[in-house]
Amino acid sequence: MSAHGTWIVGAWACTLLAAGCAREAEPKSASARAPDVPLVTVDTATLAVPLSYTGQLYVEHDALVYARTTGIVESIYVDLGTEVTAGQLLAELENADQSIALAQAEEAAARAQRDLTRQRELAKSRVISPADSEQAEFDFRRADLTRRQAQRDYGLTRILAPFAGAVTARAVRAGRLVAKGDSLFRVSALGPLRVAVHVPEGPAIRLRVGASAQIVDADGRATGATVIRASPTIDAASGTREIVLEPVAGSDFRPGASVAVRLGAERRRIVAIPRGAIAEAGYVLVWENGRTVLRAVTLGAELANGQVEVVSGLAPGERVVRSATP
Repeated sequence: MSAHGTWIVGAWACTLLAAGCAREAEPKSASARAPDVPLVTVDTATLAVPLSYTGQLYVEHDALVYARTTGIVESIYVDLGTEVTAGQLLAELENADQSIALAQAEEAAARAQRDLTRQRELAKSRVISPADSEQAEFDFRRADLTRRQAQRDYGLTRILAPFAGAVTARAVRAGRLVAKGDSLFRVSALGPLRVAVHVPEGPAIRLRVGASAQIVDADGRATGATVIRASPTIDAASGTREIVLEPVAGSDFRPGASVAVRLGAERRRIVAIPRGAIAEAGYVLVWENGRTVLRAVTLGAELANGQVEVVSGLAPGERVVRSATP
């Protein structure tokens, strides 16, 4: 407590305690009378309290990009933070051998295609036997499979973006040997954002797709959100229902950020007193047994009509000094 706050509480308490203490010398019947200061009776109020849940923002498309074959990293075309499109080339492994094998396979497949076309024409004229025609068909299929395998081997050396987004991690370096399955990049979509929360069964029953909510980040920034998916069942182990929300378009929140989701509300009875009855340091003067008693209270939400919730320190029916001004 600051020196200023201590002085205020002290002066206020001394002034009002004097009124109660002075009555101790009076007969017992007289001490039950109220002091010469305005009192207010502690009351209860029904409050719709917003329910809050914690969650983490994420995007649907978020994936690690792995090496699909072993090789030396020859070229890297993106860096951390680079925005990419679906299928964009991120990096290449050394692929001279695969490139040569692909060119040879394509040439062999083209030659087999020409032979097959010629054999089919000869078969129509019955110049060749059916066996020769079947052999040409077989040779073409085998050449085509070889071409497709060479094309795949070459393609495995090219590291591509699986979808549009941004590079959010890069573990690869040029000139290094990577093995099949090594993590090279992480690509994350830029949106839309999502957040999933698990709501207890009671409040969850009233939630529907399209319901509005509010999302608040660690800095206190808030934005609206909408329920886009809701599990049709209650999880038996936790007694909760999974709810997925989407922040409104245009919010500058980032994937991975922890947020509070204010979704729905519950009505409950609370203890409430006028804000003016609270001293600067969080104390009230309670009229108790014919005297004023200084008591610390814990405050909660601000209410309408100048009242404030009292979480602890007071009970309904008690009387407190209305004004905390010394």
